[in-house]
Amino acid sequence: MGQRFAVGKKAKGLCDVCGFAYKLADLKELRRNGRYTSLKACKECWEEDHPQNELGKFPIHDPQALRDPRPDTAELASSRELKFPQVGNTARGLVGTVTVVTA
Repeated sequence: MGQRFAVGKKAKGLCDVCGFAYKLADLKELRRNGRYTSLKACKECWEEDHPQNELGKFPIHDPQALRDPRPDTAELASSRELKFPQVGNTARGLVGTVTVVTA
């Protein structure tokens, strides 16, 4: 029993991307989403299947939020205080007005 197909050492084929003629053995099959297509491309037009095309192929569990978070309130009041250098006067501020008391 012989081979199913001819050897085709001198066979020519067209690149499905650019349309130029190349040796049929030099053309590579394109893959999309991990599957081979029936398209053949030359070495200039051929590109590897990008891993981003495989999104959703593998289950991903990546939680971002915490259940019942507890913020650190011990430093909350001290972080919101206004710090003024000690120059002999004390400044206090209210929303909308400023009161200056000299000692």
